[in-house]
Order: sequence, then C-alpha cells, then structure tokens
Amino acid sequence: MRAVIVTSPGDVDALTLGEMPTPSPGPGEVLVRTIASGVNRADVLQRQGHYPPPPGVTDVIGLEASGVVAGVGAGVERWREGDEVVALLAGGGYAEYFVAPEGQLIAPPPGVDLVSAAGVLEVAATVLSNLRVARLAPGEVFLVHGGAGGIGTFATQYAKAVGATVVATAGSAAKLDHCRAHGADHAFDYHDDWVGALKEATGGADVILDIIGAKYLESNVAALRRGGRIVVIGLQGGAKGTLNLGLLLAKQGTVAATSLRFRPAAEKAEICAAVESEVWPMLADGRIRLSPETRMPFDDVRRAHTQLVGGDNVGKIVLVH
Repeated sequence: MRAVIVTSPGDVDALTLGEMPTPSPGPGEVLVRTIASGVNRADVLQRQGHYPPPPGVTDVIGLEASGVVAGVGAGVERWREGDEVVALLAGGGYAEYFVAPEGQLIAPPPGVDLVSAAGVLEVAATVLSNLRVARLAPGEVFLVHGGAGGIGTFATQYAKAVGATVVATAGSAAKLDHCRAHGADHAFDYHDDWVGALKEATGGADVILDIIGAKYLESNVAALRRGGRIVVIGLQGGAKGTLNLGLLLAKQGTVAATSLRFRPAAEKAEICAAVESEVWPMLADGRIRLSPETRMPFDDVRRAHTQLVGGDNVGKIVLVH
C-alpha cells in the first residue's frame, strides 16, 4: 500500500510517499481502506521528531481518518466489510489502509460526507474529553487559544452549546471575525493585552483550553478566576515555563495536562462513544458547524503541512486519497 514515510525527522522534505505492507487486523481490530486523512499539529511534531508514537504503534503519521471497512479481526461485532467509518488513531492515518481497535471507530456524523468526516473526530474527541477534565459548566467563562484553528473552532461552538460564555484569542482581524462568526462572545488579538481585555470583559476565565503551553503559562494563571482550571493540550509555545505557585494558590486554581494519543484503548473507546452520542446530534441540528475545510490530494502532503504551520490557515486541512 502507499503511505507517507518519514525516514529521518525534519522539515516537510522529510515526508515521502512510498510502499509498505498492508496491515492485517488482529483480534478486536478492523482494517479500513482510507478515503481521507485529517491533518493535525501533532502530525507536524511527529514529522519533526518531537512526538513519537506510543510503543507498538506504527511510525506512519496520522491521528484521524475516514474510510470503508475492508476486513475485520476475530471478535469484532459491530463492523462489517463495506461499512463507512471514522477513526481515532494513535498513528497510521497517512496511508492507503489503516488498522484500528473496534472501539475507536464510529459512524460518520449524519449528513457529513466521508472526506469532511475525516477531520472531525480527533478534534471532537479532544474537546469533549478535555472539557470533561475541566468540568466546564453552564454559565462559566471559557477561554480557548487558537480560536480560528480546528480545535478552537470546535471548542468555541461546543462550549457555547453547553451554556458557557466563550472567549477566543487569535492573531489577525480575519481570524477574530472567524471566532465571532462561530459563537465567540469575545475575541482578542493575542498580540495585545488579552489578559487585561479578558478581565475587563468577563472578570476572568473559569476554564482555559490551551494549545500554546509554556509561553502562556503565567498569563493563563493571571487570567483565571478563583477556582479556575487550565487544561494544556499543546506545546506550540514550548514545554518549559515558569509558574507563580503563590498566585495559583491564591486563586485555588488547577493546571492539568493531557494527551489523547497516549490514553488506553478502553478510554479512547469510551470517548469515541461519547462523541457519537453527544456531539454528532449537535452537528445534526446545527448547534455545531463544521470548521472551514481545505481539501488537498494525498500526494500534496508536504503542501498540507506547510499551510498548517504557515499562520494563515483557518479551520481544517484534509488529505483526500
């Protein structure tokens, strides 16, 4: 089968198309012929050598994909050959075929074609699972950084749907308009004093979903209300920062960090089931709209990575096989 191969970590030139054996499904696993693959920041980090897959997982990049079931392993009950599925993966999505545990496959959202569906599950699972960690409640103030990206766009709408006041940060007027158009009550340019603007508008945040990491750690703590919770899910701004524990203590705040990729299969299966039961109906009735989408041919994987990190990208990039 054709797959994207990285023989040595590096820039986009490290991404090459080659041939490798088609995987076989083991007990409880499903073989899927890929229709489309979602492109994520984690893919870029893996290509650069900063985010290796869990032990025993393929080196092929790709954390989400859609496709058609091509075979099933022993004990698989829900899926049959020909079923359309979307998958939450620990790796392997940038390939003509992939294998996934049965519980990490769900039906695509109602009314969404398989190409668009390829870019929904990883984002939905990330947002749902982490806002559960943060215990976001109706009436609270929710802040998401990177509000115009795939995570930010989805998180804005999901938080709004559960009754939160939503604040987003982004880096340009067009991206701030995007945040507001997708439900943000307030949108602030991160080049400016967004902490001051947040406090003036809302008094502070109860929950912060942070893709930046070290660079924003002190600012995030400063932005918290009493009892506020920060969940760090990305390290675009570095892995090592300083933290004023006295301020965190005074605010009785919490800082958590999570990774969806490294969770046990049983946890991922539970999250996928929750997405199917809780989030898909929100897509069906319009409470959540799909992010703007850029489709590229699978062979243009280098261009996809270049666009994702270029700073002008809005919404989701999907590779079409």
